[in-house]
This record gives sequence, structure tokens and C-alpha cells, in this order.
Amino acid sequence: MKKLCALLILVLWATSAQAARQTLVVYNWSEYIPQEVLTDFTKETGIRVSYATFESNEALFAKIKLQRGKGYDVIVPSSYFIDLLREAGLLDAIDKSKIPNLSNIDPRVMGKPFDPENTYSVPYMWGSAGLVVNKKHIDPATVTSWKDLLRPEYKGRVLLSDDLRDTLGIALKATGHSINSKSEAEIKEAAEFLQKLYPSVRVFDVAASKQTFVTEEVHIGMMWNGDSLVAAESNPDLTFIYPQDGAVLWLDSFAIPKHAANKEAAHIFINYMLRPDVAKRCVEAYMYSTPNLEAIKLLPADLRENRVLLPTEEDLKNSEFLNSVGNALPVYEKYWKELKTGISPR
Repeated sequence: MKKLCALLILVLWATSAQAARQTLVVYNWSEYIPQEVLTDFTKETGIRVSYATFESNEALFAKIKLQRGKGYDVIVPSSYFIDLLREAGLLDAIDKSKIPNLSNIDPRVMGKPFDPENTYSVPYMWGSAGLVVNKKHIDPATVTSWKDLLRPEYKGRVLLSDDLRDTLGIALKATGHSINSKSEAEIKEAAEFLQKLYPSVRVFDVAASKQTFVTEEVHIGMMWNGDSLVAAESNPDLTFIYPQDGAVLWLDSFAIPKHAANKEAAHIFINYMLRPDVAKRCVEAYMYSTPNLEAIKLLPADLRENRVLLPTEEDLKNSEFLNSVGNALPVYEKYWKELKTGISPR
């Protein structure tokens, strides 16, 4: 018996020592997981975290493709990029038996077309690209649609995202089409809408959109709902609006690259991030919407009742999640390039 106990202690010590030597490499959007959360994960598990960031899905895809799915253990792509990474053979299947906290996730964000069985992805955060106006300069009650961006009085004060699917998505909504349209005629019509809007655009931005609104360089434009809440803390005149023609919805998910070196640690990390108390801390830090139903219950009342953070079904009427557009993607890229280089759609 003494020998058995000694052997068990030795095995546990060896496992603990092995975990302590592990380094999990996470590749994520900037300002998306608080450092304190990562520090506590290491304290609990002994697994160190090396944290790298990207500013666009395109940058993430290019890096993972270049490295052939090596070098990172956990990545956080958005929506249809899960499908693109899977098609390129760059993702490993998730072992759901190792992620019991998956039961906390709202079924409404599961099973999206880009990963119908959630074979390769586990939802982390979701949100929308809607309209933000500075009420000191614009009456929010007068803004209800993406088409309102065309008003001549906003010339030079409009901000658009530097993401082709987001920005062409809002143009597709403005022209009465799906943000996931595969019709070149509809995509061209959306591009023509953006060409009309182009002279009013002061900046195309993603990473610095909060600061641009806070300093009042722009008065109206598109912004992610979480960013708008953070920006409003510095400039209370900023107001978020869900357009009647529909917002662009996104879903960021955890995924494991095909040749990740620490897949066991990756599953431990993902399960940890889906713990209600951890998910709550992430929401409070960055103000994005969580699909973690148990975490929502832990939020203070002012956040649970905040419709920018947690919109109602009515708020999201006509809104759509971004999905893969398959072979139509080069069409989007063509019109986006023409827009950014000042060429009229052909």
C-alpha cells in the first residue's frame, strides 16, 4: 500500500511538473482576454500562456496558412473564417468530452453554417456592427438606417470598417440584400452604394475606431457594439443604434490549429474560458456580448439590461451572422479593391 501511495504521489508530481513546463501559445484579437484571467489560469493549472495578437481575420488566416497550422495552440477566428481554415486543412477537431463547460453556451449561437456540428469551433464572444452617432452633432432619433450615412451633412465625418465583409455587408443591407449574398449583381450594387458614400468617409479603420469617435474626428459610422460601449465611457455623447435594415453579426470562436503542439493544454484552456466566472470577467473588461448563459446570470443588473451589450430579438430584426460566401469571395475582394483604389465598379 505504501509503495502504491508513493507511486501515485510520484505520478501526480510528474504530471504537475510537466504542466508547469508547458507553454500554451494563444493567438487572439488584441484587448480580448484580460491579463489577470491568463495569470489566474497559470496559477490554477501550471500552464504558462504566451499571448500574441492580430488585428484582422485576414492576418490570422495568412499566418496560420504560412505556418501550416503550426506554432499556435489556440486561435480565435471570426465566423466564416472557421470554414476557410477548415477547408485549408488547418484546423483540428475539438474533443468536446474535454470541454464540459460547453453546456453553458447558448444553443442559438451553436451550429452555424460555417461549422454546423461545432466540430472545429467553440463560441467565445459575439456581437454586431451597428451605427454609432455623436448626439452632440447628430440627433440619434433621425438615424435609423445604413442609408442615412449618405446624407450630405455628414460629409467628411463618417467612419467605416476596414474589413471588406463588414463594410460590404452593411452596403448589402442598405440596398436590401443579404450580407451573405453570392450574387455579383447584388455585390456590385452594394459597391456602388459605397462609391457614393466614399467622399463622405474620413477614415476606414478597425483597431482605432474607438479613439476616432472619442476625439470627435468622426460623428457617425459603423462600430462593433462592444467598442461603442467602451468609447462611450470616455465620450458619453456616443450612442449605438441597431439599424432597421439589419446589423452585421459576428461570432468569435476558439479553435485549435491542426498541428498545435499542446492540444491537451488547449482543451484545458478553452474549458477554463467557458467557466461562468471567467466569461463574466471578460465581458466586464471589454463589453462584448457573451453566449455564456451562466455568465450572463452573474453580470450586474445594469449590464444584463443593457441592450447594446445584450440586444433583444427586436433589436436584431433583419440582422444576420456572417457566413462563408464560397466562390463569391473573389467577387467581394474585387469590388473592395476597386473601392479602396478609387475605381468605379465595373
